[in-house]
Amino acid sequence: MISSAADSSIDSGIEAKIESYIKGLRGRGVIRGDERTAWLVYDLASEKKLVSINENAALQAASMVKPYLALAFFHQVKAGRLIYGPESRKHMELMIQKSNNASTNWVMRQTGGPAATQGLLKQHYPALCGHLSLVEYIPSNGRTYRNRASASDYGRFLHALWHRQLPQSEEILRIMGLPGPDRLYTKAREVPQGTRVFNKTGSTAMCCGDMGILVAEGDDGKRYPYILVGIIESGRRNGSSYGTWISRRADVIRQVSNIVYLGMKERYPL
Repeated sequence: MISSAADSSIDSGIEAKIESYIKGLRGRGVIRGDERTAWLVYDLASEKKLVSINENAALQAASMVKPYLALAFFHQVKAGRLIYGPESRKHMELMIQKSNNASTNWVMRQTGGPAATQGLLKQHYPALCGHLSLVEYIPSNGRTYRNRASASDYGRFLHALWHRQLPQSEEILRIMGLPGPDRLYTKAREVPQGTRVFNKTGSTAMCCGDMGILVAEGDDGKRYPYILVGIIESGRRNGSSYGTWISRRADVIRQVSNIVYLGMKERYPL
């Protein structure tokens, strides 16, 4: 389990490069003063945390909360209270692969709605929900502002998922690995083609994020998986400029992903 406490194993080289990059963007006004960022990198191959920047800040969850809803659903399946059949599988894939909000709300209704779903998660998976606040369905206009979580929450979730410690871990990984949008691999030029990614993006007029696991292929034939979480939250809605804002922040996350991969390359024969 990933600790949220200060970790003496932090790879200050990668972390310092990310901090320098973000500081440079702030200096040029690319990232505004009212924007907060959070970053977490965890090397699953060595079981070491490499980057921890604002990882415990509770920020907008947006669609990054959707794998948690899958966990709640599959918990109830394991308990015999729900059935995972053709209809629920369809909604599960639409929720995560296509980020369909109607399917997301369908899944959440099966587990009793926001309050009941949060209660279930915090009761049975407290270590994964330190800053999770699930208080609303996804609004019809897509503006999910009130649900919150932290980079450290996502990191612990992904760690448990990778180690198959959650109900239906293989199925959740399968769905998170289906072709879809991401800000960790696609257009991240330093990350080699063919790198596997299991992720979930999140986007609102105030939040741009991605949380996922990348599996780097080594020249030695081994796999070197690592967790990367990046979140940028704005202090105000970027309504009329949403398209430009979200695109530029997505590119920031991609560049951080480049920095992380190059850092992994220094650690392993990639």
